[in-house]
Amino acid sequence: MKYIGFLLVFFVTLGLGITLSYQFGSVPPVGKLLDPNHGFWQNSYSEDMTFEEEIDLQNLSNTVSVFYDENLIPHIFAEDEKDLYRVQGYVTAKHRLWQMEFQTMAAAGRISEIVGPMAIELDRMTRRKGLAFAAETSLQYIQKEHPDTYELVEAYADGVNQYIESLSAADLPIEYKILDYKPETWSVYKSMLLLKYMADMLVGDRDLEYTNLRNQIGQEMLDKLYPDFPEDNDPVIEAERIWDFVPLEVSKPEGTGYLEADIFVNTMPQPVEGIGSNNWAVSGAKTKTGNPILANDPHLSLNLPSLWYVMQLSTSSHSVKGATLPGALGIISGFNQDIAWGVTNATRDTRDWYAIQFKDESRTEYLYDEVWVKSTFRIEEIKVKGQGSFMDTVVYSHYGPVVYDKNFRSDRKDVNFSLKWTAHMASNEQKTFLLLNKGKNHDDYINALNHYTSPAQNFVFASKDGDIAMKVQGRFPLKWEGQGKFLMDGKTPDFEWQGFIPNEHNPSTLNPVRGFVSSANQHSVDPSYPYYMFDHSFEHYRNRRLNSILEEMSQITTKDMMALQFDNFHLHAEEALPVMLGLLDATEVNQMDDFGKKYLSQLKKWNFNAFPNQEAPALFQVWWEKLHDGIWSKWKIEGRPIVLPNKYQTTKLLLNEPKSEIFDNPETPEKENASSLVKSSFYEMVETIKKIEETEKDYSWANFKKTSVLHLVPNFKSFSHINVYTGGGAGILNATSERNGASWRMVVEMGEQGSAFGIYPGGQSGNPGSKYYDNLLKKWANGEYIDVSLKFEDSFPNPLFKTVFKN
Repeated sequence: MKYIGFLLVFFVTLGLGITLSYQFGSVPPVGKLLDPNHGFWQNSYSEDMTFEEEIDLQNLSNTVSVFYDENLIPHIFAEDEKDLYRVQGYVTAKHRLWQMEFQTMAAAGRISEIVGPMAIELDRMTRRKGLAFAAETSLQYIQKEHPDTYELVEAYADGVNQYIESLSAADLPIEYKILDYKPETWSVYKSMLLLKYMADMLVGDRDLEYTNLRNQIGQEMLDKLYPDFPEDNDPVIEAERIWDFVPLEVSKPEGTGYLEADIFVNTMPQPVEGIGSNNWAVSGAKTKTGNPILANDPHLSLNLPSLWYVMQLSTSSHSVKGATLPGALGIISGFNQDIAWGVTNATRDTRDWYAIQFKDESRTEYLYDEVWVKSTFRIEEIKVKGQGSFMDTVVYSHYGPVVYDKNFRSDRKDVNFSLKWTAHMASNEQKTFLLLNKGKNHDDYINALNHYTSPAQNFVFASKDGDIAMKVQGRFPLKWEGQGKFLMDGKTPDFEWQGFIPNEHNPSTLNPVRGFVSSANQHSVDPSYPYYMFDHSFEHYRNRRLNSILEEMSQITTKDMMALQFDNFHLHAEEALPVMLGLLDATEVNQMDDFGKKYLSQLKKWNFNAFPNQEAPALFQVWWEKLHDGIWSKWKIEGRPIVLPNKYQTTKLLLNEPKSEIFDNPETPEKENASSLVKSSFYEMVETIKKIEETEKDYSWANFKKTSVLHLVPNFKSFSHINVYTGGGAGILNATSERNGASWRMVVEMGEQGSAFGIYPGGQSGNPGSKYYDNLLKKWANGEYIDVSLKFEDSFPNPLFKTVFKN
């Protein structure tokens, strides 16, 4: 009942006529929406009024019990896996049905069915990237090659559908009522789509930007400012190790050239900056109890309903607990009685673009190896709410879909480029997690990972036996050095991938001497690794901060690991700010106004922690952004996308070459250097912060960055939380920025009496009318956790709810 007033504010203040006018289409029938028996009023009731003690569920072999704890976390107890996943589907749908369907419809390019013609271009883009094609390919592969997996996903879908069939119009989640549509049948295909949606969220490329950049500044400058390995490389797999395999040979063709033309277009949508993750495990030699401890916190977009849904899944042979992805089976980041695991993004370039030369306007043939090869065509019917379907034709070469062509954004100069992406290939990532869920040791962990392909991930591991491990896992193309960094010519086989790196050659480590394993989206290896490895977005700060602390720690406890996940130390500021202060002219400081002197004093006294109440982090952030733009804005040309040097390389340049010609802008009469740009950017910062101070009276870090946890439909502001009071930031271990952050924090201690703790920014329920919709948000913002240790049926003398499923 607590959200009735909340919902009224939403409808009254925004108005039924404009609520969905910007992004999400027309208003539903007012009478239906306001119907007291079937409309949004029904969703103001919390789940504690809608639970049944006993539910008849078809196709069960045995009775299944579900116990809910005080945070609405379900603990499912079944005899076998089919029953387990059938009930997992039902229970997940009960709390997250709209989210499950919305995300998979987005992945399939079907948002137009919900909101009308305004989403046609978005849906075309999604389909032309090949997500639906990829899900279909994997579905066919699993049906044929992995029928055991298919049967379990089918059981999950059956559970979801039995829940959908039980719903009346009054029971529908509120988003269906606002957007005026109904849920459709769930399928195995939709679960495949969800996994491809995650691949798209976590994989990017900058082939177009690097092509423009190389043509603009030349290869020599490119190598200087964009080195493949940084000076302070602290990789995922410990450096200077001996690789215990003989690498496959990769030969670079002679005389292979790149495209020379500049591409004046906006780039293809890329993953949101700040998406990443941390994970690590410490051996028993470094812990107080002598048991390994594992930690994981994936950094993703902060949304409501939360990306994750916590569950315990138990059969007669195993019990596993942790974070699930609504729509997928099993636990994605979690633990059982014997092992624990977690994931971070491995940031590898597994997406390449090939220029296609068609024979004529029909596009039925394209040139490859001096032969005209037949194209294939995929007809995409995009159903549109309120009008007829929109038909789109996507051309496929043997590389993959031609995303931009004469029929889609034909004004671009990168039309007729074909996208090759490992996510398009047949795979069974679902099996990896099903096997991990019941794994017992390191061998089981490696066997499970052999089924995993995309998106590339760093899988951390710890076991009750005392082992800790890390493996960089994915399907990685076998490339010659530099291949795939730039747009490539599709006419020649010289640019083809030469196969894939064998799974057993993917970087990994087991029980390293240093006593810990860790990853934070940095380089996977050092230059000794014998295969070419590239990505544009490797991390340079979180990893070094994490490893330096783990090196020093001993007698580690789970509380120590929680504190480390919430660490707010700003390593980039510690390295960059002294350089910036040193480049300020001393006489200039004396001439500053009172605001400038105050801000400078705050920066000099700063301890480099990004706590929510501090003001110095905002000063540094603005100063750095102004300085970075001042250095590199001269390279920006309207309509020509490029990648600017990252903050790590820029800081090194300021430190080591402050008088370099690179700092000068040839378009101005002055001769700029590092000192003059530091000075001008400081005064720009002063003016910016002064305005904030005058208007908002507050430039504290939390108020400045305004961390927000938004509903998946951004217009639904009343279902969101704006300006959450918390610290951290991009490049910090507590990587909480404006819209991204730790989507799930987990700390697990293995051992005979293991323990586990977790938290995420939201709650178990997808219903904004429930007290479990956001009850964990404040704890998450404060760095607190809840106990998520394994429980058993006799551990629930007074459960919040208990439901028994019977056939």
